[in-house]
Amino acid sequence: MSDYLNNGSDIYRESFRIIRDEADLERFPEDVERVVVRMIHASADPSIASDIAFTPGIVTACHKALAEGAPILCDSSMTATGIIRSRLPRDNVIVCHIKEPALATLAAAKNVTKASAAVDLWAEQDNLDGAIVAIGNAPTALLRLLEVAHETGQRPAGIIGIPVGFVGAAESKQALVDDDLGLDYLTLLGRRGGSAITVAAVNAIASRAETSNDNR
Repeated sequence: MSDYLNNGSDIYRESFRIIRDEADLERFPEDVERVVVRMIHASADPSIASDIAFTPGIVTACHKALAEGAPILCDSSMTATGIIRSRLPRDNVIVCHIKEPALATLAAAKNVTKASAAVDLWAEQDNLDGAIVAIGNAPTALLRLLEVAHETGQRPAGIIGIPVGFVGAAESKQALVDDDLGLDYLTLLGRRGGSAITVAAVNAIASRAETSNDNR
């Protein structure tokens, strides 16, 4: 067992070499391609490239919003915790209400999930308009986000919407793609997704260095 890579930078470089060798990345613009590579790295599955849907301006829109100090709104603690703060250009605030006791009360009163109720708080607290939204766990958050955008006219700068699961995940992501508001988004169609892939996308957007190994 002595002949294996044991240097973090070398492991990253070899991982990205394998990804670029195995994944079909031809259809992605250069800035989106770099984000897709990190999503594949987080999932260890090059096949997800064929199911990634996006608007061409998603990376540019998120860069601009971050540079202007926009918050990042997250549906889960896992998503919020995974974002690398040192990459954020303006010490951008990361918002996640999911553990707040008041949220459970609000969700029960509305008979909805806590993640869905949190979206209403984003809108009520004037955080949603111009923000970056990162949804990695809850399809209900993504579906409610689209409803609130239509109801209030508040428009996030970019949506990284990659919830995972058997109930509502595929439908919520297809709804994002089909929505007529013209929102910038990045998603992974179907059931696959999760906080790790979502965080990988956010961190890649926030940094231009593909092979950064902050967590190694």
